Amino acid sequence: MSRRGWALFIAMCVIWGIPYLLIRVAIRDFEPGTLVFARTALPALILLPIAWHRDMIRPLLPHWRILALYTVAEIAGPWYLLSAAEEHLTSSLTGLLVAAVPLIGILAAFAVGHTQDRLDRRRLLGLAVGFAGVVALVGIEVRGAELVALGQVALTAIGYAVGPLIVARRLAHLPSLGVIAVTLGVAAVGYAPYALTHLPASVSAESAVSVALLAIVCTALAFLLFFALIAEVGPARATVITFINPAVAVLLGVLLLGEPFSVGIAVGFPLILLGSFFATARNRRPAVAAGEDVCVRDTPQVAEP
Repeated sequence: MSRRGWALFIAMCVIWGIPYLLIRVAIRDFEPGTLVFARTALPALILLPIAWHRDMIRPLLPHWRILALYTVAEIAGPWYLLSAAEEHLTSSLTGLLVAAVPLIGILAAFAVGHTQDRLDRRRLLGLAVGFAGVVALVGIEVRGAELVALGQVALTAIGYAVGPLIVARRLAHLPSLGVIAVTLGVAAVGYAPYALTHLPASVSAESAVSVALLAIVCTALAFLLFFALIAEVGPARATVITFINPAVAVLLGVLLLGEPFSVGIAVGFPLILLGSFFATARNRRPAVAAGEDVCVRDTPQVAEP
């Protein structure tokens, strides 16, 4: 991998590892719906003019229905649920639970037939190990009062897993930057009425900075860098950041928010990552013939938190 590739890879590992920390701070002053509006409106204002200038908006118009579905599955739903969940869960625990997205993604891909790979022993072992890690993490860390938040994270992970499949099956031929810019704009418009009637009475400097970083760095800049990373190293290598983002989330939660590095994290974390690696690894077989579907891992399964 080139120096440019490594630089983009490291940047994305960090940038998409810090949103859990920032959400945990911002949610102290912002209600979940208001936070989603702030996270989507600012990057939409940045990305939409770029997409418009590159003529990436017009090709999307005939596909507005599927774009609306993708917006709900990937952004509008998960970002609200994730913010609501972090009112009750630590950023470390939330980041690790979302790390199960590749496991859910591979099951969803097989369910809809979006892969030519077999559900062989290695994949089955990976799924078993990964979900064992989730069970260990939940069983040790989650208390009864946090079950609703746990359900919100589970729905978030499902949305993040379904979103890339929608792109792969229905939107893959469209410009990626245009898709992201439009979906952010649609989500912002959808949350605007709620946000304008639920503005915080006061906002601390920490919350304001967190929202700005979420919107500008972790969303607008992050997507531009992620597309550059895919172009530089390919989609399969780009998805490897999925296995590093949770480690960054845990490290930042422990160091900056004083969250405990607990037994549940120590047991569940390596199992989830190991299981995700084996479950999503490509089968060792000849390349598929032209016109056939590619392995699900060739479509980025990365969840922007």
